[in-house]
Amino acid sequence: MKFLDLAKVTIRSGSGGNGCISFRREKFIEYGGPDGGDGGSGGDVWAECVPALNTLIDFRYQQHFFAGNGIPGMGKQRTGKDGDDIVLKVPAGTEILEEDGETVLADLTEVGQRVLLAKGGNGGWGNLHFKTATNQAPRRANPGQEGVEREIWLRLKLIADAGLAGLPNAGKSTFLSATSNARPKIADYPFTTLHPNLGVVGVDGREFVMADIPGLIEGASEGRGLGDQFLGHIERCAVLFHMVDGTSEDVAEDFRIIDTELSLYSEIVANKPRLVGLNKADALTDEEIAERTAALEKASGARVYVLSAATGKGVQQVLRALWTEISAQRAEATADEESAPWQP
Repeated sequence: MKFLDLAKVTIRSGSGGNGCISFRREKFIEYGGPDGGDGGSGGDVWAECVPALNTLIDFRYQQHFFAGNGIPGMGKQRTGKDGDDIVLKVPAGTEILEEDGETVLADLTEVGQRVLLAKGGNGGWGNLHFKTATNQAPRRANPGQEGVEREIWLRLKLIADAGLAGLPNAGKSTFLSATSNARPKIADYPFTTLHPNLGVVGVDGREFVMADIPGLIEGASEGRGLGDQFLGHIERCAVLFHMVDGTSEDVAEDFRIIDTELSLYSEIVANKPRLVGLNKADALTDEEIAERTAALEKASGARVYVLSAATGKGVQQVLRALWTEISAQRAEATADEESAPWQP
């Protein structure tokens, strides 16, 4: 399945049916009076968060979603049928934006959430509604209300507990494949990963979701390389794991490049809890490991985890540290929900 995290679609709710002008015509009833029915209401356009989806690829092949129009009213006080609703099925983590691409209309983060995007037009009144003591044979009816047409953006931000960040070829995809059943493409050239990958990671009988983000380079915030188009996927992560290639000539500079790009992209991402790892330790001597770990600790101001995703060395220690951060974030979120004031 191809990955698509941004799509523009056109939606239109249904127009209401027109009211009917009709009079009762029956044998032996001389003054039957008006009996025109009302028009049916137009269909609504909804967005619904559904399970088993992690891409917006369906919206590449269909960009127009039109709800059904209401049926006009008929004689004998018959009301027209309402138009059929239409539902846009989206994965969890989808933001719905106005046409300007900035104004957020809704943020669907849980399966089952629904939001009304465009309400259908009301059906028009038939002439039965206009009967009065002084106007017993009205010859007027209301037209149905027009539907609403608009263009919106769908932007997917994957929901993961931990996100992997780093330069190309830092070993992020290898780490994900070694710790989960995900099978991202792995090769010895830059930009092997062209779209985010998700994997379910298990550690000590507990599980969490990890996202592998395509590698960044210096100037990504200005569009270099793949740019920062995929960084939105780690905005929802509880913790980031910043991986640095241990075989690089200057690990401190590699850390600074990614740290700068994260800060330029978003203050939210820059302030997230972060673990730092020195990868590819299997290709280094003990002296090189000690030297580069010290340089990386000085640059990051944090503890550095030494690991080798290829051999598994130090991987479990990293996973336990990630889980500690994730569980702390979950506990904090639960406490916030419990302390929130009750609302009817």
